[in-house]
Amino acid sequence: MSFHLSKRHVASFAVALLLVSALSACSPRIHTRGNLPDPDMVAELKTGDITKEEVAELLGSPSTTASFGNEAWFYISERTEAVAWFEPEVMERNVLVLEFDKDGVLVEKTKVGLDAANKVIPVDRRTLTHGSKLTVIEQIVGNFRRFSGGQ
Repeated sequence: MSFHLSKRHVASFAVALLLVSALSACSPRIHTRGNLPDPDMVAELKTGDITKEEVAELLGSPSTTASFGNEAWFYISERTEAVAWFEPEVMERNVLVLEFDKDGVLVEKTKVGLDAANKVIPVDRRTLTHGSKLTVIEQIVGNFRRFSGGQ
């Protein structure tokens, strides 16, 4: 029994393979990042009754901590979707905020979602620097002078 493929079969297979590749390229890429603890574990956290050490044992280390003000731990997770070459879109964001008093006892726990997010638009300005602007040739020649011989 001989196996023979005609040009028509090969072309049909190539077109089918191309279509499957094109369709799979259009499926969204989903990325989940961060650390959001199990809701059952979070429910066990009672304010005024649990310390930072006990929280760390239950939930693990936080994503980040507060840099100023009250002692606060943040557990952050985010799910994004991107299709083809388009900019990824944030589909879900969850932040668990745990605030501690000066003795390290939990005083408040808060959950914040994507609905509380603020869109920050960067300002497109430049900071001017003082001094002379050198061309590429001036920089190269300056480097040769700098490393040529003794002082």
